[in-house]
Amino acid sequence: RESDHRAWTPVSYTVTRQNATVQGLIEGKAYFFRIAAENIIGMGPFTETSKEIIIRDPITVPDRPEDLEVKAVTKNSVTLTWNPPKYNGGSDITMYVLESRLIGKDKFHKVTKEKMLDRKYTVEGLKEGDTYEYRVSACNIVGQGKPSFCTKPITCKDEIAPPTLDLDFRDKLIVRVGEAFSLTGRYSGKPAPKVTWLKDDIVLKEDDRIKIKTTPTTLCLGILKSVREDTGKYCVTVDNSTGSRKGFCQVNVVDRPSPPVGPVIFDEVYKDHMVVSWKPPLDDGGSEITNYIIEKKDTHKDLWMPVTSATVKTTCKVPKLLEGREYQIRIYAENLYGISDPLISDEMKAKDRFRVPDAPEQPIIKDVTKDSAVVVWNKPYDGGKPITNYIVEKKETMATRWVRVTKDPIFPSTKFKVPDLLEGCEYEFRVSAENEIGVGDPSPPSKPIFARDPITKPSPPVNPEAIDKTKNSVDLSWQPPRHDGNGKIIGYLIEYQKVGDEEWKKANLTADSCPETKYKVTGLTEGLTYKFRVKAVNAAGESDPAHVPDPVEVKDRLEPPELILDANMAREQHVKAGDTLRLSAVIKGVPFPKVTWKKEDQEVSPKADIEVTGVGSKLEIRNTVHEDGGIYSLTVENPAGSKTVSVKVVVLDKPGPPRNLKVSDVRSDSCYLTWMEPEDDGGSVITNYVVERKDVASAQWVAISSSSKKRSHMAKYLMEGTQYQFRVAAENQFGRGPYVETLKPIKAIDPLHPPGPPKNLHHVDVDKTEVSLVWNRPDRDGGAEITGYLVEYQEDGADEWTKFQTVPMLDCVVTGL
Repeated sequence: RESDHRAWTPVSYTVTRQNATVQGLIEGKAYFFRIAAENIIGMGPFTETSKEIIIRDPITVPDRPEDLEVKAVTKNSVTLTWNPPKYNGGSDITMYVLESRLIGKDKFHKVTKEKMLDRKYTVEGLKEGDTYEYRVSACNIVGQGKPSFCTKPITCKDEIAPPTLDLDFRDKLIVRVGEAFSLTGRYSGKPAPKVTWLKDDIVLKEDDRIKIKTTPTTLCLGILKSVREDTGKYCVTVDNSTGSRKGFCQVNVVDRPSPPVGPVIFDEVYKDHMVVSWKPPLDDGGSEITNYIIEKKDTHKDLWMPVTSATVKTTCKVPKLLEGREYQIRIYAENLYGISDPLISDEMKAKDRFRVPDAPEQPIIKDVTKDSAVVVWNKPYDGGKPITNYIVEKKETMATRWVRVTKDPIFPSTKFKVPDLLEGCEYEFRVSAENEIGVGDPSPPSKPIFARDPITKPSPPVNPEAIDKTKNSVDLSWQPPRHDGNGKIIGYLIEYQKVGDEEWKKANLTADSCPETKYKVTGLTEGLTYKFRVKAVNAAGESDPAHVPDPVEVKDRLEPPELILDANMAREQHVKAGDTLRLSAVIKGVPFPKVTWKKEDQEVSPKADIEVTGVGSKLEIRNTVHEDGGIYSLTVENPAGSKTVSVKVVVLDKPGPPRNLKVSDVRSDSCYLTWMEPEDDGGSVITNYVVERKDVASAQWVAISSSSKKRSHMAKYLMEGTQYQFRVAAENQFGRGPYVETLKPIKAIDPLHPPGPPKNLHHVDVDKTEVSLVWNRPDRDGGAEITGYLVEYQEDGADEWTKFQTVPMLDCVVTGL
């Protein structure tokens, strides 16, 4: 239980050993503990701890101190330092105990005074030459801990240390002219080192501007109001008997540049611009020249005008000058730190003095071979300075870049043989002249030439022959010559000679009028015999002639007619009414046949356009109507024979009117119409008939059927007693044909039949010349009111009845017997 509580808390019920570990206690609190033994019968009495126990880690002596080091040694003292132990034993360190042992003795002796807590101590009063080793221990409330590891044996004598050098400056330092700068640092060494400053390996000494300050631990070099000459490599040397250390710094004292070096040279002077040049400044101020600033001034004015401030070259073009005016140029150099004083030129007038040579005239090309050509040109105006070189360039005509033909100078000759051409390529050449001012404009390009060996006359054409003839012409054909003389064949010359004559006549005057390997010689006389010959022509001239082997008699060649039908001359041709009918065929035959078109063995309609050419014929009828249909024939005929082809033309149109429109079976509310199909169905199947009716008193026709394919129709829903007219038209895919109407109006009434016979005819009185008759009405009146009775008589034995009269009533007196 906690010391301030009365309740006990069980820790364990199952401990069989004579010890137990109590977990979960709170550090710093005080506890009482009790324990009882238990057997099978039960638990015995508790035994209690006599006093409270405070919970904390157990306290031990501290660990050994760490990092015991010797910091300084003299002939009679040693200075040591150390770090506290890693673990203080659970209690604060109360003091350190430093012990020493003279080498050769066994025991360590305490050298520190009481209660020393500092971790640095100087052991004094030692004897020079003695050698000691040292150790240190830490003490806490429990006692003194283990001593540290011993130092190495230390002999008492004055210490020697090589120099050290710690600089405050970098390898490079940039300083503006007029500013002060200093180089500082710290140093050490035993014995005290000597400090020396050098610039560019020369020892520096103090003067009005150079200040040197050295203390036992610091060093400093200061320079007041620096000048460009202070630029250099500075070195500080620290040395003693054990060695030396050096530190370096490259100091660059920078300033604006000095002026550019004159004089200003006018390299080129023209009426509107000049080119000037100069030399860079002798002193660039310690920084690279970034650019030059160029200005110009008309000497009549006081105003300097800027030209450019962006050039880094020592040459500049001064533009926009007025011809005849005098100008001065001034030039500044600029670096990162400023602009120099100016360099001012002499006065110079803006006028043309010298210029590059003019462009030569168009060069002439001679002596062309497959890999070379000679370029010849005339000397141009030299621009005031002698021409020193000519530059000849070549270019393939389809290329865009000109190439120099040689890097060697060409002078004074005005012709040059260009080598290394590619055979078959087309080239142009141009020439430029050069003087000390520069290279002039190139000449206009030469006329293009092909790199190939010189052209000679071609060999004669091969195998000339007559392939056709008429009564006044002969067609010749041949093959090209075997050798074209290295030149393109321009064409051919054809000549002919009447057998018996000596003179050859030209069929064509120029070769380019016959570029092909065939020609038709015309204007010959029928029945005569001619010889023919052909010459090939290239740029070098005419070849020897090649003769047609045999003389040719001029007369018509007979070939029977031949017809090659176009697609529109198939066996049957359908044309929509209103469209254009075209029939055509290719016609062959020698002489060209006579052409005849017919329709149904009759002349073709005058509206047909018939065209006959040297190769065929065409018949065309615009806006066709149904009557243009029929069988068309084309006949071609010449002395060698004839040929005929036919084609059936169907003009597709609306159908004609139906035939034999009849009305039957008239009733009071209907009638039956019948008709026959049209004579002409328009070339297309009848799709349906349209039936319409009209009241005689009305102007409006009313459709009563428009989709039936039958050739009859029952007209229903008539009004009794009304008179009607009917009409019918046929339709096909091209439209509706004309109507056919009933000849007379039809009255909607039921049909009438003759009445039945009168009944019970008998006489009621007889006289010598007359008889009185009476009768009764018949059983049926035939559908209409009885209007009268016809009375007839017959003499006994006679064959014929004699009409007496018609009476309205049921009686009659027959007289005149």
